[in-house]
Amino acid sequence: MLIFLTLLSFLLLLLTLAPLSHCRYWWVRVWEFPRVQLLTIALILAFAASYYEFDSTLWVTCLQVITLGCAAYQLFWIYPYTALSRKQVADAQSDWTGTTLKILVSNVLTPNRQADKLLALVEQEKPDVLVAVETDQWWEDQLKPLEQDYPWLIRCPQDNLYGMHVYSRVEVRDAKIQFLVDEAIPSAHLLLVTADGLEVSLHCLHPMPPSPTESDESTDRDAELVMVGKSVEQRDIPVIVTGDMNDVAWSRSTRLFLKVSGLMDPRRGRGMFSTFHASYPFLRWPLDHVFHSKAFVLKDLRRLPSIGSDHYPFYVELLYHPQQGAQQQKLSRTQDDEKLAKEVLNQVGGHEQHVHRPGE
Repeated sequence: MLIFLTLLSFLLLLLTLAPLSHCRYWWVRVWEFPRVQLLTIALILAFAASYYEFDSTLWVTCLQVITLGCAAYQLFWIYPYTALSRKQVADAQSDWTGTTLKILVSNVLTPNRQADKLLALVEQEKPDVLVAVETDQWWEDQLKPLEQDYPWLIRCPQDNLYGMHVYSRVEVRDAKIQFLVDEAIPSAHLLLVTADGLEVSLHCLHPMPPSPTESDESTDRDAELVMVGKSVEQRDIPVIVTGDMNDVAWSRSTRLFLKVSGLMDPRRGRGMFSTFHASYPFLRWPLDHVFHSKAFVLKDLRRLPSIGSDHYPFYVELLYHPQQGAQQQKLSRTQDDEKLAKEVLNQVGGHEQHVHRPGE
């Protein structure tokens, strides 16, 4: 039993330390995802080492130091995404007035044939903007009834699990589909203009994840996030970046994106709202996101019921209130962050100027 605990403890240590490297291979980067699961395993191993009586007390103590150290490290990363942490985005108060925007993001899963569930969900929630990814021509045809209430539509149906459709009740201007780092991976960039004249730059992403079936490395995903992040940093109008980022909220790459963009994550201080995988509760983490500029505060944040996909839909309602939003604290950025962002872009020959800035 002691040999078994020892092997598991050192394997846990290896998986915990692996993401510290700058290696971008999928089999390294993937261990940023299951931090909650690794934390749970670490605590179980620490308990097991103390529960059983072994001849070598010193060795058991060493194993407990290793496992509890791993647990503390994993907790460091996920703590900001618990209700115990300070909220990064303020809660909108009932007496605060202003323009609201309701965003619903849904990775529909291309082979999923339960489009009626998404249509019913849209009818129930009535978002201002629906961002649907992994949509092909079949999904476009099934979602056609939405066009009556959502007259502005940006469409890019694809059969490669990277199609994208954006449906909007709010007026859309200067919309553009781009393929920033891969000719098969689209992103949508558009200007929302509300009835009271508020202009919001909306960017919808679905980069390729590092995985054995997708991309051997995280380079393209990380570069797309950095490109968009740096492109929106100096915008003088509010910004929203949303989609299935194929990256967990607590990863170094998402953290870098928040730093270079200056955007806010409404999850921080509220919970994980894990959206993937819908069918496996123990293998679940937050992959679908809505990030926004400081001018917004939060009215509502929810993970919505399943529509038959491997992702749960994600819903955010924002209130434009720049006076209160100005008090919110974005993540601080260092010279090392700038250096890392530049290195990421250089690996794909990318630049923030390649990203369409709607309204300019």
